[in-house]
Amino acid sequence: MRFLHTSDWHLGRSFHRVCLLDAQAAFLDHLVATVHAREVDAVLVAGDVYDRAVPPLPAVALFDSALHRLAEAGVPTVMISGNHDSARRLGVGARLIERAGIHLRTDPAGIGSPVVLRDAHGDVALYGLPYLEPALVRAALGAERTGHEAVLTAAMDRVRADLAGRPAGTRSIVLAHAFVAGGAASDSERDITVGGVSAVPAAVFDGVDYVALGHLHGSQTLTPRVRYSGSPLAYSFSEADHRKTMWLIDLGADGAVEAAERVDCPVPRPLARIRGRLEDLLADPALARHEDSWVEATLTDPVRPAEPMARLTARFPHTLNLVFDPERTAGDPHASYARRLRDRTDQQIAEDFVAHVRGGAGLDGAERAILYGAFDDVRVDTAGREVGR
Repeated sequence: MRFLHTSDWHLGRSFHRVCLLDAQAAFLDHLVATVHAREVDAVLVAGDVYDRAVPPLPAVALFDSALHRLAEAGVPTVMISGNHDSARRLGVGARLIERAGIHLRTDPAGIGSPVVLRDAHGDVALYGLPYLEPALVRAALGAERTGHEAVLTAAMDRVRADLAGRPAGTRSIVLAHAFVAGGAASDSERDITVGGVSAVPAAVFDGVDYVALGHLHGSQTLTPRVRYSGSPLAYSFSEADHRKTMWLIDLGADGAVEAAERVDCPVPRPLARIRGRLEDLLADPALARHEDSWVEATLTDPVRPAEPMARLTARFPHTLNLVFDPERTAGDPHASYARRLRDRTDQQIAEDFVAHVRGGAGLDGAERAILYGAFDDVRVDTAGREVGR
């Protein structure tokens, strides 16, 4: 059986104020064309269909069109909600839509009830695990603790229990939206850290034949059976080196992944990150290849030059982001504050601030737990309000 694994469409998202709706429409055209051309048996969409809980109407119309085209193609589609989606909104009409072969899995209560497809070799059970915000689903799933690993373990226990009651030889696929250890993150993913921990081990998903992951925007293979498709478009300049693809997965009669092929997605415009002094960037002939790209320019001039954006766009008309990072010595007291914060989490920044105002004394274990709890409470409150919208 052949599956097309995709995720993180983020319909309605822009890129540094550039509307991406046309590019997203082109991707969905490509997806439907691939379904026909490659004789796909089912489409797997592993969450973050929309970019926010209440998406703009053009994004909803685009999603509606995609569902109609997949239904008309007669190809089953299994789709879960991600941490950017409103599970309740995305799941409206799910039981009715299911009659057309579109299976929306947004309710944690349905984790142990798979979509069952059949071919000449028997059944394939597809389990949809929507994004599970630990504080909101712990009690419903009977998880022992509040954390991503605990709630995903409880969810997978339900999957394995259902699978154990099915005929011998039943193959299995899980769709999940999570940060799995070993994956590489990008700047465009929303933080899902709980208590300072965001990643879960891949072993949580042991016992199934293929795990179609969403959340991380880079296409990645954690194990031959556990993969991220990545987002179909770049949503931050940190993804400039990504090759945007979908996974075409052939699942054999025994559940083995017999083939895994990356299918390239359309690129609306390449991304480029350039760095240096303004005059050097304007004169360097090696940068000619980026003149039609979306550009992020980091200027290292010791003194901010006059009208830098206007001068850059004269050569690179699609410059979208301008960063200043002046060349300074390591001991310079005016070293970039942004540089000191780079790659640090909100919790780490807050801890550094507390240590600074205390004259160097850091947090003890109890204080660190309170700080993490405060960040978790804010995130859970935001997630709860989005779920209820």
